[in-house]
Amino acid sequence: MEYIVEKIGMSRTITVPSVPVTLLKVVDTKVCEVTDGTAIVAYGSGKKANKAIAGKQKKYSLEANFNRFATLKVANTEAGDIDMAPLSEAKVVKTAMTTKGRGFAGVVKRWNFGGGPGSHGHRFHRTGGSIGNCEWPGRVMKGRKMAGQYGNVKVTVKNEIVSYDAENGVLVVKGSVPGANGGLGRVKVAK
Repeated sequence: MEYIVEKIGMSRTITVPSVPVTLLKVVDTKVCEVTDGTAIVAYGSGKKANKAIAGKQKKYSLEANFNRFATLKVANTEAGDIDMAPLSEAKVVKTAMTTKGRGFAGVVKRWNFGGGPGSHGHRFHRTGGSIGNCEWPGRVMKGRKMAGQYGNVKVTVKNEIVSYDAENGVLVVKGSVPGANGGLGRVKVAK
């Protein structure tokens, strides 16, 4: 079963030893259509809906704040509120979120290269260094670690559930989850 979540942030438990945890808020979703275990669900993103989405909302008789749609695997058999029972019984979840985008980054930031000496006439400070190979094969090999776009990719991590507050819809998972605070992602029940 899958759920749409918003990352609240990180904290830690007060037990000894302390455990780092990430707080995820389960976003209110409405199941619109169900076919073979997969469903079209509507959820709110906090942004104003355009005319096309407003038409969908009218079709499924949704409130104005449900302005985004996604396809999820759900426990529901008919349209309505999403079933939270599998999440309260789960022990392990897989969380998929988009990492923080860092733009065009050099090799030191992107690949943790050491760089060269910082003084005494050197020109090799934070650069990637030589990429060539003399005569053969006469090209840059595929997979070469170079400067480029860093971050802003979908990453899935497996986390153990520490606790779940069904009343407030807050899921507490052990360890870190990629992405910025306030970012939306998906949680899939693994066990």
